[in-house]
Amino acid sequence: MGLNGREFLISLLRSLNEKAALSIFSVLVSAHLLFGAQSEQRFVQLFQFPGTLESLVIAEGDLEPRSVGSYAVRVYEAHSEKFATDEFIAGIVRPRNGIIEAVRFDDIDGDNRPEIVVVIRAVGSGGYLSADGFRYSNRLLEWIGSVADLDKTADPVLALREKLKSRPSDQLPPDSQQPDRPS
Repeated sequence: MGLNGREFLISLLRSLNEKAALSIFSVLVSAHLLFGAQSEQRFVQLFQFPGTLESLVIAEGDLEPRSVGSYAVRVYEAHSEKFATDEFIAGIVRPRNGIIEAVRFDDIDGDNRPEIVVVIRAVGSGGYLSADGFRYSNRLLEWIGSVADLDKTADPVLALREKLKSRPSDQLPPDSQQPDRPS
């Protein structure tokens, strides 16, 4: 009967002198810490979208460094609490420069409905913040804007709100344009 991977490794280490075995063991431990542990630390969280049966998953990209890469925003229809991600509805992948620090639900476009705000903190010495805003309505997920290079103490939701308020209405996504009101 053949050896499994673990038994083979132990047999190999026992056949080497102590110094060589210690060197190989150190390399294996370093490789595990470098490649294996990072995936366990990435941001992956499930949220209930306020006022709906839909669930939301925000996840940093698989096998990417924590400091840079991408993240996904995915919406699912939850048929029960036990199966919150039963039916995929929509999703968007966005680049990130930093780690996801928070996910908030705030009205950033003035429509009195919460939008999804993903807050990202740069890992450099400045700890700068950025944020992306997403609208989810009628089973459609839409990226509506972002802010970047904010001071580490800034309020990214307020910054997004101000940016969207100052954008001309012809640059806003169709759902956010207000109908003309009679004077």
